[in-house]
Amino acid sequence: MATAAQSLAKPTSPFPWIKQFLKEELKPYPGRAELVGRMVLAATIVMVVCLTFQISYAFQGAIFALLLSRENPRATLNSAGILFLFSGVGAGYVLFSARLVISYPTAHLLWVIFTFFVAFYLLSAMTNYGASSAFAIVISVGVPLWDRYVSAETNVEDTLRVLLSAAIGLATTVAVELAFASQKPGDNVAVPVAERLATVEKLLREYAEGRATDEATSAEITRLGMVGSSRLRRLLRRSNYSPAYIERMGAVVALTGGIVDVAANLPTSGVQLSEEDRKRVQNLAANIAAIRTALLALQSGKIPRLVESPPEGGGGSTAPFLAEMERTVSLIAEVLRGAHPYGVDTTISASDDPPQRLFARDALANVAHLKFALKGCLTASACYVIYNAIDWPGISTCVTTCLLTALSTIGSSRQKQVLRITGAIVGGFVFAMGAQIFILPHVDSVGGFTIIFVMVTATAAWFMTGSSRVSYFGLQLALAYYLVHLQEFAFQSSLSITRDRVVGVLFGLIMMWFIFDQLWGAPAIEEMKKSFTSGVRLVAQLTREPVSTDLKIEMDRYYSLRETINTNFDSVRAFADGVLLEFRDTRHQDLAWRSRIIQWQPQLRAIFLAEAALWKYRAQLRGFELPEAMRTAERESSSEAATMLEGIADRMEGKTEAKETELEKSFERLSGTIEAFRLEQPSQELAPHIETFLSLTRSVVSLTTHLNAEI
Repeated sequence: MATAAQSLAKPTSPFPWIKQFLKEELKPYPGRAELVGRMVLAATIVMVVCLTFQISYAFQGAIFALLLSRENPRATLNSAGILFLFSGVGAGYVLFSARLVISYPTAHLLWVIFTFFVAFYLLSAMTNYGASSAFAIVISVGVPLWDRYVSAETNVEDTLRVLLSAAIGLATTVAVELAFASQKPGDNVAVPVAERLATVEKLLREYAEGRATDEATSAEITRLGMVGSSRLRRLLRRSNYSPAYIERMGAVVALTGGIVDVAANLPTSGVQLSEEDRKRVQNLAANIAAIRTALLALQSGKIPRLVESPPEGGGGSTAPFLAEMERTVSLIAEVLRGAHPYGVDTTISASDDPPQRLFARDALANVAHLKFALKGCLTASACYVIYNAIDWPGISTCVTTCLLTALSTIGSSRQKQVLRITGAIVGGFVFAMGAQIFILPHVDSVGGFTIIFVMVTATAAWFMTGSSRVSYFGLQLALAYYLVHLQEFAFQSSLSITRDRVVGVLFGLIMMWFIFDQLWGAPAIEEMKKSFTSGVRLVAQLTREPVSTDLKIEMDRYYSLRETINTNFDSVRAFADGVLLEFRDTRHQDLAWRSRIIQWQPQLRAIFLAEAALWKYRAQLRGFELPEAMRTAERESSSEAATMLEGIADRMEGKTEAKETELEKSFERLSGTIEAFRLEQPSQELAPHIETFLSLTRSVVSLTTHLNAEI
């Protein structure tokens, strides 16, 4: 594959691609206008309330109105409660600890550095996105407040105003979401996935019936392929859905993205189908329709009846895309069906959820959290020291920018920093300063200011509801504008203050870019390869678990490994988005690698989900017990699967030594052991959970062998 990639031509100019990319990203999709409307309404109410009652630091409440989770009313209420709780924790921390060091300059500086370290560490190590972001935002505003030469009472009052602004933003957003709850259809992840599958199904039926491809269908499938699924992945990652739902739906989203990518190439491929191929395409469309029905059933709590996995086609097909799509549809069916101990069709079960934790299980063991905290602390501390050293407190917004930018830095690429800087320039200089010069001198009421605010917020929200490849622009646009006009409870008329705050935002972004991307950064494709390889090794490690008989320790290791693997999968997709925004001389080769890894990733996810279920058999949990002979044969099969996965990782790293494996032979021995057990006890039916165990093991062998052959 690498040889083929190297033979590709030099990349063309990026500008036509960027134009098409933005056109597709900014197109409306079902529900986008309604979501933007609710975001704008909530932020506008926050602004009006804070200006009316003269509440400073309203920008925080308005930002919370844009960031708060909105997948359903209960989740929104839970998110609001968590955000307020940790906003209070942040304010309490600042109030309690700042007064201990305020009179000692050296201790005060060490306190600031330590506080930044804690904030960045929580952003990386906490499992709840809302909690860590709320704490970080309060810290970013509260710490610079205590540098002012004012009375302690004033500092305390302003810190409490920050908390009050957050409370207003959260309460307003919850009220707006509850008011519109009856008009919001379904699950925010399952419904968009079902809509993507419906478009693919429609395209396939046109091919099966020999009709010309409808232009609208062709345009829609192209748009979906361009936009990708990063918005859905971000929603899953930041949602309050159960861990099992996030894990399985993450796999479904990735697999659906693969189907869309293949389908998006069909209208321009000029493929001609034989009569046999048309029958297979018709069958494939029917299976996609059944899976779409099952997905929509998830939101109502119904138990979907999934179709049987479609058979893979033969080698004589004139349509090479068929086998790939059939295999992907089969994987989606397997993922949705889950690993129920008695092999019954079921929705994602809450019983498979690990206990809820505030911190990731690897919070103290994973060095990545420490590295992220150190880089973030260095960035924010450098900003803090520099603006104090040059005595320019007006640019203290650089600290707020560092922490807010860090909310989207994990797994991001340096090209995304361009979006943030562009957003800051547009929001700060174009909108904020432009409004001050040309509009605000003619406005003498909250009503006039509201019109401008709504227009700017709507623009930012529209970008924020796109994929992660453009959402950074919207967030930074809103942040720059709000920091200028919503710091005080009056219209900002001083251009020097606006200049300082926007310069602070840009300075913070430049420091983040320099430290995160220049000192420790690497091309997104290299990070993508590294993350994928790491994921393969982690799944291989899971395949060898458990390694001791202490069930309590092994359960902890199991859940920790699952969390780490899921985080790794998110990183691979995030880097994949970054590759699209990199225009190096090797762009075509990079895109070729990206395409292959995206194709391999869903297969690795499916192996992971099957191995997560098989772990219960290896650990001999109640209801998953196996006879000793089967356990011995299963350990041999698992060891061979792990060896094959490690060999795949070695090849990804360029190692040429091949690891010999006998995976298929070991599975035959396992099957023989189970058949012998059946013959020894002919009067008894094979336990249902053993049948499920055999089916799961067969899936792992098939998927691992297929992945090994492809790589």
